[in-house]
Amino acid sequence: MTADDRALPELDPVIHAQARLRVVATLNVLAEGDEMAFNSLKDLLGMTAGNLSVHLTKLEEAGYVAINKTHRGRTPVTFARLTKRGRLAFEDYTAAIRTLLDNAGGS
Repeated sequence: MTADDRALPELDPVIHAQARLRVVATLNVLAEGDEMAFNSLKDLLGMTAGNLSVHLTKLEEAGYVAINKTHRGRTPVTFARLTKRGRLAFEDYTAAIRTLLDNAGGS
């Protein structure tokens, strides 16, 4: 490992998992404070309910996603939104990816 290798940024392991990256990227498109229904997110990403639930839990534990469970009439509905911390983490992640890509051709 050279000194240049050590200068490259680390990628956030919470976001770096492909499914979680897709979730965060999707929620990041929403305006700050807006949320998306769990079923809409599940369908949009083509994920199973169980798989999405596991990844949302991991993101929620990191403080990147907020979950809001409510009812529409008698039907329970779960919403997810990206927190400010999640938006900043995604910005940092995308900046780190850009840095890695910009330095990829320099070896």
